[in-house]
Amino acid sequence: MQTGWRALLLGATLLAVGSVGAQSTAPVPPAASADGAYVIDPRSKLAWPRCVEGMQWTGQTCAGEPRLMTHGEAVALATARFKAEGVAWRLPRLTELRRWAGSEQGRALFPGDPQDWTWTSTSRIDSTQSSPYAYDNIARGSQGGQDRLGVQQGWAVHMGSGEARGDVARKTALVVRLVRPQP
Repeated sequence: MQTGWRALLLGATLLAVGSVGAQSTAPVPPAASADGAYVIDPRSKLAWPRCVEGMQWTGQTCAGEPRLMTHGEAVALATARFKAEGVAWRLPRLTELRRWAGSEQGRALFPGDPQDWTWTSTSRIDSTQSSPYAYDNIARGSQGGQDRLGVQQGWAVHMGSGEARGDVARKTALVVRLVRPQP
């Protein structure tokens, strides 16, 4: 019986010590890198350039004109930069980019950022099924069971309002911000 009490006491002691070591620590907020050129986000483990493509960091804000690109040009830029630098540059996902859009935190971390539509890597897939027996489908020549892929469209986020749209033609020239893994 005595060993049972010892085990219980040992377990309680370990639990108490573990809870002291695991006291809640506040999450580390995103902050500028040492040189100020990136925002390091510990939560997503990403490094965000302070300026969009075409603009340069002056030490306090972004200067110049944003370089507008189609979705394909933006993906090609990320691929070329990956090959040149060996760093996995990419377009941000919708949820990643939307975190900064229309927020005070986003405006503080990305001063001079164009408050305009910006490409994401998120794809739009419209998998609506059509019925072969519906008159409208017969008149259009549609066949049931086919998925319609929105390969001509992609998702973009308006950085001023935070609005997101999945019906943007990929041939539209928009602002581009690439992201990379946190160094």
